[in-house]
Amino acid sequence: MTSSSTFGRTLRGLGFLTVLFPLAATAQQQPTGYVAGTLLDQSTGQALPFTSVVVLRAQDSSFVAGAETLENGSFRLEKLGLGSYLLKTSAIGYQGFRRAVNLTTAAPGVQLGVIKLTSTTTQLKGVTVTGERATVENEPGKRVINVEKDLASVGGMATDVLRNVPSVAVDAGGSVSLRGSSNLTILIDGKPSGGSNGGPGLRLDQIPASRIASIEVMTNPSAKYDAQGTGVINIILKKQTKNGVNGTASLLGGTRDKYNASLSLNRKQGPANLSLSYNRQDETYRELVRNSQTSGLVTTRQDGTGLERNFSHSLDLGLNYELNKEQSLSLSVNPTWQQEANRAEQRLSTTRPNEPTTTQQGVQQLDVDVRILQNVANYRRTWEQHPGRELTATAGAVLIGADVPVTQTLESGALTSWRQQTDVKAQIYFSQLDFTLPLAHDKGKLETGLKVEQQRSQGNSDLFSQQPDAPGGYLRDPARSLAYDYRQTVPAAYATYQRGWANHWNAQAGLRTEYTRVNGAVEGGLGQFDLDYLGLFPTASVSHRFGQRDTAKANEQPQQLSFSYARRLNRPGFMQQLAVPIYQDPRFYRLGNPTLRAEFSHNLELGHQLNLPGGAEITTTLFGRFTNNSIQRLRDVDTVATNRNPAAGLVLVETYRNLGNTTNVGLELTWSQPITAWWKVQANGSIYRAQLQTNALDAGSRRALSGTVRLNQNFSPTPALDVQLTGSYRSATLTAQGRQLATGGLEVALRQRLWQNRAALTLRVSDLLNTQVRRAEVNSPELQSTLYTKPETRVGWLGFTWYIGASKAKAGRIEAAPAGGGGFGG
Repeated sequence: MTSSSTFGRTLRGLGFLTVLFPLAATAQQQPTGYVAGTLLDQSTGQALPFTSVVVLRAQDSSFVAGAETLENGSFRLEKLGLGSYLLKTSAIGYQGFRRAVNLTTAAPGVQLGVIKLTSTTTQLKGVTVTGERATVENEPGKRVINVEKDLASVGGMATDVLRNVPSVAVDAGGSVSLRGSSNLTILIDGKPSGGSNGGPGLRLDQIPASRIASIEVMTNPSAKYDAQGTGVINIILKKQTKNGVNGTASLLGGTRDKYNASLSLNRKQGPANLSLSYNRQDETYRELVRNSQTSGLVTTRQDGTGLERNFSHSLDLGLNYELNKEQSLSLSVNPTWQQEANRAEQRLSTTRPNEPTTTQQGVQQLDVDVRILQNVANYRRTWEQHPGRELTATAGAVLIGADVPVTQTLESGALTSWRQQTDVKAQIYFSQLDFTLPLAHDKGKLETGLKVEQQRSQGNSDLFSQQPDAPGGYLRDPARSLAYDYRQTVPAAYATYQRGWANHWNAQAGLRTEYTRVNGAVEGGLGQFDLDYLGLFPTASVSHRFGQRDTAKANEQPQQLSFSYARRLNRPGFMQQLAVPIYQDPRFYRLGNPTLRAEFSHNLELGHQLNLPGGAEITTTLFGRFTNNSIQRLRDVDTVATNRNPAAGLVLVETYRNLGNTTNVGLELTWSQPITAWWKVQANGSIYRAQLQTNALDAGSRRALSGTVRLNQNFSPTPALDVQLTGSYRSATLTAQGRQLATGGLEVALRQRLWQNRAALTLRVSDLLNTQVRRAEVNSPELQSTLYTKPETRVGWLGFTWYIGASKAKAGRIEAAPAGGGGFGG
């Protein structure tokens, strides 16, 4: 394909959407108004500072503006267009306040005066308890996890937080899946971050929970988001906006050599807001491995132990500057250094008919050194005369460097010791322009945008054989060493239209187009691929609130019915396409497939939400995902490597292939209920039917019924003590050649606030019963295997947090650091 034709196809793919990009000058001018007032405690008359106040559109309850009250309890929300709104307040331990507000030409401003909130504090046998927001909140099109209120994340990473999220499963190795699929798009503050669900980039199991304010999980994202992945996980980091110097400092220790520390500071002075955060991780984990493989008449076993140490430093520097009332500029620099040292000792045994069993003692040493530098700049423009109109421009780069030496030593055989040195250099460059235009009379809004993202990766994989007379004892083997180059460019454009109608109807429709150009090759032209394709990804959603109004909650309707559709794709990662072997141990390695192609899916959801008197909430979701050209992992026997070292027995290779179609249809149910004023329960479960219709001889068509269940209980026995107990279970799941077996666990966490909420002491025990394991089975015509790994999952964590400035510990909120396992490549 010539460069001119490629450029032409790009223009055709973007052209029809870019004409939809509106000009700012065409919007209708609207007068602006305001809402102001002061919040006081009804019983004491004291001011309620730092209380959340939001304004929603009365027509569809969509968010318009929000702020926190000042030290004297006063608030003022400005730049509001004329129309009807609903004002809501949210304060821990107080009943919510709601009032309809109508801004007109004659009265564009409303002064509510003094508003007295009623305390929800309840006295139970001398024990005072207060209310708090839910840990998991359901919003249209997404679920929001309030990390600061999740005690199960004490001593945890982002993966520990996600364990409590409906639709999401996290195995003992830290791999995250959404409704059975590990193909996810991971964003930080809505931007690409180099984050990965296993790989050399910034992993979810290495992002401390102490840095995270909330996590958004979108199972059917709108056209505004990248089409890549089954869904989107957006990690929103903490930000301070209070004047002066504020922040937190935390120390955390875990059983058996696990230590973490974090410091977060913020200084706001006038138009400038400076932030700095530092996180240090030093954790050691142990694991037990027992694997067995049979091919034909040969059976091999691996029994061993592993010791893994994770060490990392992360620094985040940020500046936000308000150029004027309508324009702001923000810059952030985030360098991260991650190291992993993993030593595994294994006893390898091989059994053949009519021959004695042979054994070898093997030692593997893995050292991973990853350096990540993320730089992001953002410009935001609003219009005082046109509330809701917004233009944002973002540009950034993520630079990744990884050094991965692996040394394997066997006590006997033709190849007793060898070393693989893998070096990776990857870069992600992106720029994005988004524009939001509210329509007249609060009828809805139009969003459009353009984005370009490029990923590059270069690296080498050198194999060294042991040679006593060579410098350092190892000599590079040119025949088994290689270098590679990979590049992917994706320009995209989108447009979405959202509209609300009377009687609480709301709808959104969008279309996104993405042109993909991807090419790569191993040095010498081996495994070369060069692909380009254009995709259209429509999205649509409609929702309706109905039922008898709850007079205690103003205009809120107790029920909501919603339907959504989205077309998505899964582009293979560069390690899945490049023919570069990555050794995991003497008997197993992974190898990319240059013929691998993207998979496409249709995703549908039908949801119902019911709010009952007393605070109970029940959410039911029917979902279906229908995937074409499905990408699956396959294991096989490498006969060449097996014959090269017969004493080692069977050598397995794992690769990837497109294997026909898969279907996932299921049901999710979430129930949240305050049992008493001091006891709240949230339960969620899912059950889905997975079907794999393959076109491969070594992976037959299969189907299975799978499910998950999770029960989360929160207790507040005293005003300053929070307790959380969580139990979870995931049934066996289907794979291309077998299944991954069931697993489950129980966790308990406590948090005691001290010295008038100036400090907090946290305690958490993960996997209390020590039941979380990784077990899998492979059953194919050529290979039968059982895989068993028991990581160190039962860990006790004790942490202390000091709050600086205006920051204070709040009910249900935790500030503590992280933990994670897993190695290079997941």
